[in-house]
Amino acid sequence: MKIKVCGLKAPENIKAVAELQPDYMGFISYGLSPRFIGDLKASVLNDLSDSIKKTGVFVNESLEHIGSLIREYGFDAVQLHGYENPEFCEALKGRATILKAFGIDEEFDFEQLKPYVGHVDYFLFDTKTDKHGGSGKTFNWGILDNYNLEIPFFLSGGLSPDNIEQVIFIKHPQFYGVDLNSRFETAPGIKDIEKLKQAFDLLRQTAIK
Repeated sequence: MKIKVCGLKAPENIKAVAELQPDYMGFISYGLSPRFIGDLKASVLNDLSDSIKKTGVFVNESLEHIGSLIREYGFDAVQLHGYENPEFCEALKGRATILKAFGIDEEFDFEQLKPYVGHVDYFLFDTKTDKHGGSGKTFNWGILDNYNLEIPFFLSGGLSPDNIEQVIFIKHPQFYGVDLNSRFETAPGIKDIEKLKQAFDLLRQTAIK
């Protein structure tokens, strides 16, 4: 079970989360998000362990802008939360690991993911919202049974201290990791270290078993 903590923006909080050794840390480059990294200095990310995949999160940005921030921040992965098509994803492959996010609801058709096969490394399934994620709400995880492609996926959307224990009962063969964000915060972009630590301990102990 890989653990991704997303929506970080404050240097000291970033350092504290990094000490927990998540597998991925996400930094949102979307101006309308309350977790927008703004003018965060690249040196803050340069100090992170090489074992942590630094992930830039983008919504309908240009290839040029994404490429410039990959260079500036040294992003290892790129998470695309907009309407990016397979060709757009392919254009970024080789420069970073590609996560393509999709908002899930009861009407979601997993057939639309087939064109992305071979062009992305992972999918990220989030709760459908007009705000491109960060809703703090879960979707019906039973819908995941309809997913039958070979690309591994992250689970996002409303994961919290109250429901994280239920995640261990998801037995889908392509379930790769969790994405922890707004329900583990004291304020937008500021993570609650104690709540994260408890979640990490639970997930990692389960993985050992």
